[in-house]
Amino acid sequence: MRLLVSVRSAEEVEAALAGGADIVDAKEPINGPLGPVSAVTLAEISRRVPANRQLSAALGDVATEEDVVAALAVTEGLSRHEPAFLKLGFAGLRSQELVSTLLTTAVRLTSMRRWPLHIIAVAYADTSRAESLPPHLFCRLAHQAGAAGVLMDTYAKDGKKLLDWWSPALLADWITEARGLGLLTGLAGALGAEDAAGLAPANPDVIGFRGAACDSGRSGRVSAQRVALLRSRVDRTGRTLVRSA
Repeated sequence: MRLLVSVRSAEEVEAALAGGADIVDAKEPINGPLGPVSAVTLAEISRRVPANRQLSAALGDVATEEDVVAALAVTEGLSRHEPAFLKLGFAGLRSQELVSTLLTTAVRLTSMRRWPLHIIAVAYADTSRAESLPPHLFCRLAHQAGAAGVLMDTYAKDGKKLLDWWSPALLADWITEARGLGLLTGLAGALGAEDAAGLAPANPDVIGFRGAACDSGRSGRVSAQRVALLRSRVDRTGRTLVRSA
């Protein structure tokens, strides 16, 4: 499993990298579960992420094609030769047709960019609170639209974790379905260091953290020591999976 750590500023990138993050994810927590940073901040974060680490960015929830265009506008200052992953959510949408259209639009627009950008469709485990489509529909929709992957997250950040909504066994089934379609898979949602072992049966490609990587929670500052603890737990889980294979 690759370790993703969300940062809200360029100043937090060093701590994320020092602690061992594989993927540095740009996200502003005060702007919502997938709160985007500004275009300027994203460009600053990107410049501090070396070629041997990956970059991702939360672009918020979209409901119209105009929203997609506006969300992607913050990425125009990127100039990385390495791929970047862009996360889009669909809170408030219950139409499969509309979500499919928006994903297809996002994939089409990013394919026109000079630099490689890949769309990640975000499904919310707490579907009722997000008023969104259930996660099991996203694998097919993402695949059909040409998206690179799917991420399951939580919409409401009120202390309830991903594992409060979906069991490891159900998550494993979801990830198996996504992998069968050739999609990158990720899990996030108020996870702590202790949750890495619980997610072992699911074995996602990527596991993401914000609050557990920070001093004083998700609105605090990323700590290299906390990221290092997450790195250790994720690595330990990976070794366990190898031994049991």
